[in-house]
Amino acid sequence: MPPSENSLAAISPSRGAIVGAIPARFAATRLPGKPLLPIAGKPMIEHVYRRATEAANLDRVVVLTDDERIAAAVRGFGGEVEMTPAECASGTDRIAWAARNWDAAAVVNIQGDEPLIDPSGIAALVAHLRAHPEEDMATLAAVAVEEDFDDPNSVKVVLDGAGYALYFSRSRIPYPRNAESPGATKLWKHLGIYGYRKDVLLRFAALPPTELEVTESLEQLRALYHGIRIRVLPAAKPSIGVDTAADLARVERMLAAEGGGAASSAPTEAEG
Repeated sequence: MPPSENSLAAISPSRGAIVGAIPARFAATRLPGKPLLPIAGKPMIEHVYRRATEAANLDRVVVLTDDERIAAAVRGFGGEVEMTPAECASGTDRIAWAARNWDAAAVVNIQGDEPLIDPSGIAALVAHLRAHPEEDMATLAAVAVEEDFDDPNSVKVVLDGAGYALYFSRSRIPYPRNAESPGATKLWKHLGIYGYRKDVLLRFAALPPTELEVTESLEQLRALYHGIRIRVLPAAKPSIGVDTAADLARVERMLAAEGGGAASSAPTEAEG
């Protein structure tokens, strides 16, 4: 069953701030200094930050880093940044470390290497968190295209009848043995953005890695293993993560085709 469109209807805001957090580290294995790599004349982290601030229903957007070079770049374009320990093993750990001191009801984990992230997708996720404060986690998925099917960097997700994740994998799931049969499901590509209730985020980050997580190198499998439900919402546009130099060149071409990339509006008071 595809992600439910109905979950975005009849939104009624709930109390409590929702923070958009962008973890960014300098020491990426394949592309060192990735957040600062220039794309269309701006560092990658600036494209991500500005697109996140276009999701007007976020109460705050903040970059979390352990590197002063990244922090200086964020301050340079007028963004908000918090320093976090170098020992944080993952982006989730970095966000959880900072979120302990935030007065927030929920947190959205926005990947720092997705300069084409769709602001409307972020906004839909935030709207869902406000409308359903009882849910543990939520994320986005888009219909996969053929180039995603067997790409291990393109994570696939299968869902239950209520639109919650059953499993995530780098392999093609479900296997299309009867792909031409009536009623065969689409393949869904998971987009690497998560919304969590703050208490769920802190609990999730404190749990030990599981065998499934280590095998697939997908930390959301830790949540499923421990019974944390993940609602999957539909995304109108897929996002492209930058993991290689080829990804970087592809994003540059796409931004050029858009006419220069993200909007250049300055951060608002709500972001600082």
